Amino acid sequence: QVQLVESGGGLVQAGESLRLSCKASGRSFNDYAMGWFRQSPGKERDLVGAIGWNSGSAVYTDSVKGRFTISRDNAQTTVTLQMNSLRPEDTAVYYCAARRGIVRRNRAEYDYWGQGTQVTVSS
Repeated sequence: QVQLVESGGGLVQAGESLRLSCKASGRSFNDYAMGWFRQSPGKERDLVGAIGWNSGSAVYTDSVKGRFTISRDNAQTTVTLQMNSLRPEDTAVYYCAARRGIVRRNRAEYDYWGQGTQVTVSS
C-alpha cells in the first residue's frame, strides 16, 4: 500500500510559477513510478508527466514540455512538479499517482492516488 498526499496548489496569475509536492508513505517507494495527472471540470483526468524510479525516464504531455519539470527524492519519498509560465488552461485539480514498475501514460495503470490539489491560473 502507498498513501499519497499532495500540497502546494493555489491561485496564481498567468506567467507565474507554482511548485506541487507529493509525499508518499508506505513501503518501497523506489519500486514505483510516479505520475502527475490533472482534471478540469467536464474533462478526463489526463497525464501531465511521470517519472521512473531512477529519475531517468521522465515523460510529459506536449502542452507542458519546457514549462513543467518533475523530480523525485527517493530518500524523502517525495515527488515534485515545478510549474513555470503557467497559463489559464493549466487550471485543474492536480493528482499525484503511483504504480509499481515502469512509467506509463495511461491513468488506468496507476494503482494509488492522492486526494488532489487545486491549481487556478487567472488571466
